[in-house]
Amino acid sequence: MAEGAPPPRYGFEPFDCAPALRLEAHERVSELQVKATQDRLERLEAALERLERRLWLAVYGVVAAILVQAFQPILAALP
Repeated sequence: MAEGAPPPRYGFEPFDCAPALRLEAHERVSELQVKATQDRLERLEAALERLERRLWLAVYGVVAAILVQAFQPILAALP
């Protein structure tokens, strides 16, 4: 008998049974689904960050327009 080799199991050859194969397949499918969900969540978070930046840019633009209209008469009155 070779060193480090596992001992034979009661004279039977190792085999894969159908329930074990189904369980492994289900685990792989579940892992892929979780990974796809995480990827989708990351894409949604990135889209929300871009939308938030656009929203703040619009807010700053509106504030700037209001300030320009407020200071325009003052600047017109100066010689």
